[in-house]
Amino acid sequence: MSSLIDSVNPWLVAVGLNTILLGLAWIAPKKLLTPAGLFHAWFLAILIWVTLGWQGYAVVMFYFLVGSGVTRIGMAQKEAEGIAEKRSGARGPENVWGSALTGALCALGVGMINSGFIVPSPQFLVPNTSAALSTSPQSLLLLGYIASFSTKLADTTASEVGKAYGKSTFLITTLQPVPRGTEGAVSLEGTLAGIVASVAIAFVGWGVGLINLLGVAWCVLAAFIATNVESVIGATLQSKYTWLTNEVVNIFNTLIGAMAAVLLAWTWTSIIK
Repeated sequence: MSSLIDSVNPWLVAVGLNTILLGLAWIAPKKLLTPAGLFHAWFLAILIWVTLGWQGYAVVMFYFLVGSGVTRIGMAQKEAEGIAEKRSGARGPENVWGSALTGALCALGVGMINSGFIVPSPQFLVPNTSAALSTSPQSLLLLGYIASFSTKLADTTASEVGKAYGKSTFLITTLQPVPRGTEGAVSLEGTLAGIVASVAIAFVGWGVGLINLLGVAWCVLAAFIATNVESVIGATLQSKYTWLTNEVVNIFNTLIGAMAAVLLAWTWTSIIK
């Protein structure tokens, strides 16, 4: 089946498939995206399919569906407390790119290398003889792609589960108790849920062949690092700068996650080569 899909012009498949999905989402009674968000997601999905094929597409769809699902956990309670996502969780363009800009850039990088538009310099490769330890630019970009979505899904899940079920929430910088929904707050329930989410999507990436099992470990560790850094940013900087919106913080969050995974893989390979 996958060979049949791969043999068809990827642009035709991407535009056709995502136009059908856009139409279904447009008429669906439960809106997961705003009208503008739908068109931005349509463009993103086409980019991912053309550069990474159905494998990369499966990862971003898993993120979107699970992320949208966890956003609606305890929605009535969170709305009553004033800590729910705006628009009842429906994503707009700012949410689409806040979550996926880093992943989209990684995918674009892979596509440009595979097409020959960019030829990586040999000095950026760490020589090794094991395919499982590959540090080619493509493999590192794919790792960054998966890690960015592992990070974002971990962050979304930790936040939404913590707001719905967190029994005790603490400010990450002081460990002082704070109300649920406070920027920079963490909870045991949310943290554990976030780790489970990052493991799940990293295994999706492994299952479709974009990363290996060691890459799964790097993605999970990177997601944990990045989500905690994001909490620190929320607790210390976000309230001080009006431009530091949740969407901008999300871009930093996913970028840190992708970079952390790449650095972990690069360092590990350099040590054991």
